[in-house]
Amino acid sequence: MFDDFINSGIAFGRTTYGLVFRPYETYRRIIDRADTWELVYLAVLGFAYFSLASIVRVASFRPFLLTKEVSVLFVAAVATYALVVWLVWKVGGYFGGKGTLRGVALGWGYTLIPTACWFFMTSLLYVLLPPPRTTSVAGLAFSGLFLVVSATIFFWKLTLGYLTLRFGLRLDLVRILLVVGVVSPIVAVWSWGMYRLGIFRVPFV
Repeated sequence: MFDDFINSGIAFGRTTYGLVFRPYETYRRIIDRADTWELVYLAVLGFAYFSLASIVRVASFRPFLLTKEVSVLFVAAVATYALVVWLVWKVGGYFGGKGTLRGVALGWGYTLIPTACWFFMTSLLYVLLPPPRTTSVAGLAFSGLFLVVSATIFFWKLTLGYLTLRFGLRLDLVRILLVVGVVSPIVAVWSWGMYRLGIFRVPFV
């Protein structure tokens, strides 16, 4: 068991590298051969972000408030992940998908890497360069750079999401768009609920 955990950690590192430089080949390997232990490392990455975000959101160091904040964020993120995976699997199956729940869970889990990168970036920038930001040349240049980086990460996220449905459920582009059309409104309502509860301003999807 310990050996499996270590080997999965090594595989997680290689896979994360592959998501950047060889996403197509990497996703084939994820769906066909990835170990479910790799989801543990994704959970640790998420927990690390929520710990950082809680420190940023809670102005003073209060262990009880920090623990509560981290717990709420982490549970909400896990629930969101489970909902999306279940919806993608069920709706994809309705449209003729032939994959497995395991494959979809692993594939969608790795789409959270770009999500975590963006959230880490915004939290660190909030600490290093807190708002309000000026309309000077430097301020506008920073805002422009932030938008470019955010758009790049978003495109990366979309690519990994497409590959999850393509390889995880063996769907063509038309059926992928149909699945997205059904799942997106449900996830949007769920995200709005998270926002109304004060958990996420931007959904951790």
